[in-house]
Amino acid sequence: MNIGIIGYGSMGKMITEKLAFSDIIKPQEIYVSNRTQEKLEDVPEGVIACRSNREVAHKSEIVFLCVRPNDLRRVLLEIASNLKEESIVVSLNGSVPFHILGHSYFGKICKVIPSVTAEVDRSQTLLCCNELVEEEDKAKLREILQVFGNVIELPEEELGMGSELVSCMPGFIASIFDVLCSSAQKHTSIPKEQVVKMVLETMCATGELMLSKDMSFEDVVERVATKGGITEEGTKVVYEGFPEIADLLFEKTLEKRHLTAENAKASFEKEN
Repeated sequence: MNIGIIGYGSMGKMITEKLAFSDIIKPQEIYVSNRTQEKLEDVPEGVIACRSNREVAHKSEIVFLCVRPNDLRRVLLEIASNLKEESIVVSLNGSVPFHILGHSYFGKICKVIPSVTAEVDRSQTLLCCNELVEEEDKAKLREILQVFGNVIELPEEELGMGSELVSCMPGFIASIFDVLCSSAQKHTSIPKEQVVKMVLETMCATGELMLSKDMSFEDVVERVATKGGITEEGTKVVYEGFPEIADLLFEKTLEKRHLTAENAKASFEKEN
């Protein structure tokens, strides 16, 4: 099973490296192309750097499109005649719906949304497939995507919120704890680096505790925030003040996602 990767930016590079160093595929079964050929000089040993996107499509059964939304239609049209009947095209862009993608290529298409946490094999990777993708195809994809972590299949209409919860969430979490650490700095002489490390270690350990013990967020709060205690004072502030911010966060990001999807659809329809 040959894997093609078109686009060797940060995501294309990550996918290439994770697959090349895995046990599920040999490096020489991975074909990569990029608009700037010089970027392919550092591909992992054994991976085949191709001169064109068409070459990648011709030699691969599964082709990952790691390109910008504005380049998606152009690349699909470019490689369509080089794809095999059983080829699976995987877009890493969730904004363009399947019925629009079908204007440029009518075949097996999937959308895959990984997380930056794939770098430590802990991605919650989203998978969404059009109606032409069969169960056998999904099984192949799952085997590949499990190199990054867990795989979660969602219907197309839920891919937006799913992306917020897994792909965007590391950024949300980092920004929230950045604010917490900055606030803590105002009340302590502990060095910033140590504050950050203390919080990160506690955050990771809390997640591990909840997963291993099957605990809910409420369980942890109840366990730590004893009645009338110090922690309870803090959790009251969070529960009273943070819901409004959380609601606004999702309102803004989903609104932006909708706008991005409309712009992507318009660019496809404009060209047709």
